[in-house]
Amino acid sequence: MLELKPADYKAEKNPDWCPGCGDFGILSALQMALFELKKDPSRTVVFSGIGCSAKTPHYLNVYGVHTLHGRVLPIAQGAKLAHPHLTVVAVGGDGDGLGIGAGHFVAAGRRNVDMLYILYDNEVYGLTKGQAGPTLGFGEKTKSLPKPNPQGRINPLLLAFAAGYTWIGRGYAYDVKGLKELIKEGILHRGLAFLHVLQPCPTYNDLHTKEWFAPRLYRLQEEGYDPYVPEGLSPEELDGKMALFQAKAAEWGERIPVGVFWRAEAPTFEERLQAYLPRYPGVYPALGQREALDLEGLLREFAL
Repeated sequence: MLELKPADYKAEKNPDWCPGCGDFGILSALQMALFELKKDPSRTVVFSGIGCSAKTPHYLNVYGVHTLHGRVLPIAQGAKLAHPHLTVVAVGGDGDGLGIGAGHFVAAGRRNVDMLYILYDNEVYGLTKGQAGPTLGFGEKTKSLPKPNPQGRINPLLLAFAAGYTWIGRGYAYDVKGLKELIKEGILHRGLAFLHVLQPCPTYNDLHTKEWFAPRLYRLQEEGYDPYVPEGLSPEELDGKMALFQAKAAEWGERIPVGVFWRAEAPTFEERLQAYLPRYPGVYPALGQREALDLEGLLREFAL
């Protein structure tokens, strides 16, 4: 394999996001993470849904799939299971992932497929002129809304925890160095990783700007927070870990934590499939060897 440079992960097309958009920082962090992990572009795939964030694969020199609104997770999971030796990253906005895609977001946590999902959270539907997104708080009014938001906000971290994601982190779009390290850790995690990225939208969201975020953000790990959940904890110890996670995940306002909130170990979906497909993942659907996998036999076993 040729020695790769950071520029080798950048596509020739220039991003056309609004000036100051947090997407630029996320894109840079993702490019640098792939470079530092020495990921082969020919074996790396970035999937996206619909929205401003969905343009991300167009600006990366890896394989990219621009999917449907709210459907990025099932498509990305299918690709990973069909070719388990790929590095798979899914990206999407808060509306894409927690609005129309909320059902898939929850279902993905039950499976624990070995991949990373990055949620770009600017609290608005930026591509369609700034309607309130699922993470905008009740009663909040951005400059793009005629009246205050009548709905409550979803907490992405708590929802990911309830669904079963085994690695949960949060970063900030303008902290490119810190975000890069979180992306690397999420990619290296064995199982389904969820990275929530706080992202100012200078065009439509005048509430949570970079000036608003700057004095509030702090790093969990710098204050001694340990996200690791080892196997064999007593019920009391596990309750303590979960209570601390929930307290930090709910913290918002004067102080907002970033970093890794939860890191647990559990069998991946690929490992679970070996009980039904003994030759998997050595033999997998992308090889075109359906007979070797006996997929028809597996379907008959689950038929009603």
